[in-house]
Amino acid sequence: MEQKSKRIAALDLIKGMSVIGMIIIHTLLIYANVKSQSDTVIGSFIVFLGRGTSIFLICMGITFMTSSHQSLKSSIQRGGLLLLAAFFMNFMKFIIPAVLGFAPDHFIQKYGWHGPIEQQYMYLVMLGDILQLAGISLLFVGFIREYVKNKYGILAIGLLIALVSREVSGINIDYPVVNYISDLFFSNDYPAYIYFPVFPWMSFIIIGMFFGKWFLELNHDSKKLFRNMLYVGLVFIAIGAPLVFLYGEYNYNGFYHMGPGGVIYFAGWTLFFLWAIFRITSNIKENGLIRILKYCSKNLTSMYMIQWILISWGKGIFGYRQNGIGSVLMLILLYIILTFSVQTLLDILQKKKPLISFQRISADETVLK
Repeated sequence: MEQKSKRIAALDLIKGMSVIGMIIIHTLLIYANVKSQSDTVIGSFIVFLGRGTSIFLICMGITFMTSSHQSLKSSIQRGGLLLLAAFFMNFMKFIIPAVLGFAPDHFIQKYGWHGPIEQQYMYLVMLGDILQLAGISLLFVGFIREYVKNKYGILAIGLLIALVSREVSGINIDYPVVNYISDLFFSNDYPAYIYFPVFPWMSFIIIGMFFGKWFLELNHDSKKLFRNMLYVGLVFIAIGAPLVFLYGEYNYNGFYHMGPGGVIYFAGWTLFFLWAIFRITSNIKENGLIRILKYCSKNLTSMYMIQWILISWGKGIFGYRQNGIGSVLMLILLYIILTFSVQTLLDILQKKKPLISFQRISADETVLK
């Protein structure tokens, strides 16, 4: 029976949707002017979609627990590879356009830089994105999977990280290199802006691990798992909502550096959303769209890097935050086509069957577990 499959088909579809979604979101954020982002219905909706990072992270935690690669060594290796991929992506996104002279002045002026060019380049390479968070998290959650066997113990660790996140935010040891590491974990002060510090964002991955462990205990019963997600999600929303709306300065304080209430609140809505997607997709038969989403899920890491590099390079052609919503919609279509084209080319070079063959796809090989 489908619901007893060791894979959770709905998660593959959700991760596939996230690939399409991130191209849409990043294209808007890079190319749309402020008015198009905030004063149009389409722009506001896409910006709202950009708040769905927790969906991807919880899915990552679930698949991390249910993956065929269960060794601690495998987790550490993949974490290290992701960190290397993150810095390589930043190099390709920022340094190549800057060195070759097709980074727009408007983008450079955004930072108001002063000082040697090497320092500016270092800043760009060290910008902290989702790949840094995923890489660092894999270095730690492998130990949790290896040594914490009770699912409620896993959940307690995730909630504990959320609970202390505001207290440890801003910790900084004034010492070269160590400063950057403390930034990745706790803050966004020096030497680069960290969009997703480990505290609190790793909480979402560990909450996902809790449900991944639960899925195994339920003998791979997806229906029961997502029903449990609904129940836990509603409890999280009930707890998180008053904390966010009544004590928001401490519990929310902005999307990227939220406190404990924000984590619980967003996790609750994420779990509700996952349950809803499962209910919607559980009876859908295999078709072209489903195969495309599975393909995206399988190649999530590489397509994430490809779309960011292409979008960043395009600033020199289309400008940085200077386009209206109509132009942005055309650019979204362009970058979806370009991303799939480059990924297909990589498939051919790696002698893998490209999307057009519509082969049976498994996401077990995805780097981001």
